[in-house]
Amino acid sequence: MTALQLNAELFRELSLIAEDETLMQKAVKYLKKLTAKKQAMDETEYIMSSPAMVEILRQGDEDIKNGRGRVVTLDEIWK
Repeated sequence: MTALQLNAELFRELSLIAEDETLMQKAVKYLKKLTAKKQAMDETEYIMSSPAMVEILRQGDEDIKNGRGRVVTLDEIWK
């Protein structure tokens, strides 16, 4: 199916439940979850595409494992 066909099918399906506010709320809630999941996957893929970033993450994991990590507050991060 093309993106255009999928878009049309999505709107057809939504039109079937458009009169039911509860079902529409459920559909919106689920779509928001899908959107957040897609965004997280995109961000992970972007980060993992950089060998330098992968090395930074690996080193950070090793530091934490060896007790070299410390807890910081958000205020410390944004200073």
